[in-house]
Amino acid sequence: MTDSANQDDAQTQRLDKWLWVARFFKTRGLAASAISGGKVQVAGERVKPSRRVGPGTELAIRRGPQQWLVVVRAVAKHRRPAREAALLYEESPESIAQRQREAEQRKLNAGERRERLGKPSKRERRNATLLKSRRE
Repeated sequence: MTDSANQDDAQTQRLDKWLWVARFFKTRGLAASAISGGKVQVAGERVKPSRRVGPGTELAIRRGPQQWLVVVRAVAKHRRPAREAALLYEESPESIAQRQREAEQRKLNAGERRERLGKPSKRERRNATLLKSRRE
């Protein structure tokens, strides 16, 4: 390899490895599965886990109900603590605001009780029997 090719490799990294190092996913395998499943896009396009990313690359990452729009700022050889990993990317202000709105919405919806389907649980049956016996 030439000297410039080695320099390019030092400034880029496989997408699955970068997502793992930047702590978006717990394992590299989960990162690769998310990429293959279309949950991670580079500049709006579906890509493979082996895609090289470097400073300036725009990523859209969806994990569960959350979505991040980030720009790669640096690459790292090794997985480091979360504070250091957060320095590897810059999240857009729109992405931060959207995630905060969605988190507030989830908190509001958590208080709503869904109607139970099927038979009551053992605890619910006991409570119903207790209420019935108190009425009599």
